[in-house]
Amino acid sequence: MSLILLEDISKIYRVGDQEIRALDGVSLRVEEGEFVSIIGPSGSGKSTLMHLLGCLDTPTSGRMEVCGNDLSHASQDELAIVRNREIGFVFQSFNLLSRLDVVSNVELPLIYGGVPAAARRARARQAATDVGLGDRLSNRPAQLSGGQCQRVAIARALVNNPRIIFGDEPTGNLDSETGNMILRVFEDLNAAGKTIILVTHDPAIAARSQRIIEIRDGHIVRGQQP
Repeated sequence: MSLILLEDISKIYRVGDQEIRALDGVSLRVEEGEFVSIIGPSGSGKSTLMHLLGCLDTPTSGRMEVCGNDLSHASQDELAIVRNREIGFVFQSFNLLSRLDVVSNVELPLIYGGVPAAARRARARQAATDVGLGDRLSNRPAQLSGGQCQRVAIARALVNNPRIIFGDEPTGNLDSETGNMILRVFEDLNAAGKTIILVTHDPAIAARSQRIIEIRDGHIVRGQQP
C-alpha cells in the first residue's frame, strides 16, 4: 500500500462568483522511503498540492489516503491527528519562537501531542543533538546562524518520529553553502528510511531527489508514478 495516494483529486476555491480550480484531476502515489521534489511556476498548484499531501486541507473531490488513513472528507481535527503523528514540516522561514531556546522550540509538537514534560525534554534534546546542535541547546534563535535555525526546525520536524518530512523551500533563506549542508541532512534522513517531500522552485535542488513531480495549471505533467 502506498504511503500517500491521491486519486482524481480536484481542489476548487471560490472567490466571489469566480471558481478557481487549483488542482484538476490529479492522481499521485508516494511510496515509503521515497525522496521526491514538487516543482512548478507560481500559481501552478504546487502549494495546494503540498497542503493536501501534508494534511493541511482536504480535496473538493477525489480520494486521498495518507499513511493508511482515508482523509478524503476528514474534519480539521482528524487531519490534525494524522499531521501530529505522521508528518513533520520544515519551512523556509524556520517558524521558530524567538523567546524559546533550542530545546523548547523542538519540543513544541510533543506538547501538542500530550507527552509528559520530562519525556518530551529528553526527546527534544536528543533530536537537537542528532542534527548537530548538542552544544547549542540553550541558545535562542537570535544566537544562531541561519543554518543552525533550520537544523532546529528539522529537529522539531523529527521529534515525533514521523514517517514523512515535508520541506517547503527549506533552503530559500540560506546561502548556497549552508543550503547544500541542509540538503545533505535531508539526504541522510532519507537514507535512514524517512520519506522526504520537498517543494522548491530551484531545479538544482529538485535534481537531488529521486523523483521530480512537476505541476502546471493544476495538472501533474511529469513524475506522476514512481
